[in-house]
Amino acid sequence: MSYSINVNGADHSVEVEGDTPLLWVLRDVLGMTGTKFGCAIALCGACTVHLDGRPVRACTLPVAAAVGKRVRTIEGASSEKVSASLMAAWLELEVVQCGYCQPGQIMSASALLADKPNPSDGDIDHAMSGNICRCGTYQRIRAAIKHAATHLVTDGESSDIAIGTQ
Repeated sequence: MSYSINVNGADHSVEVEGDTPLLWVLRDVLGMTGTKFGCAIALCGACTVHLDGRPVRACTLPVAAAVGKRVRTIEGASSEKVSASLMAAWLELEVVQCGYCQPGQIMSASALLADKPNPSDGDIDHAMSGNICRCGTYQRIRAAIKHAATHLVTDGESSDIAIGTQ
């Protein structure tokens, strides 16, 4: 079947079965390989993307569920102020070790900061609990989220930040 999905602000027509996971449509059909395959059961967070601004696991989300919604991947995230701030913090604080989980980590963190521009440690732990880092960089991830949040607030951003609308 043919499905029309909006990914990173562009409409794409894809010829796949409706139950094909969005992850495989993004990677294999559209060539957007930033979203990673990890576990295939929505437990590790490597495949996290935004669907209408909310973090979802692309490995278990059927492409048919994305029709009529906005999908944002790590490839499109740098155009958003929140994600760009997170990416800068990730680099500045040298969060990345192997890097495999980092696209999913950033996508989850950007959704958190969109909802809570000044998150507590508990907020961060809760929002990031579905993202596994095999290298154990959790403390650096938390520090980078706080660093990005501080920069967003001092740069004049506030709680009206909305993922996918910048």
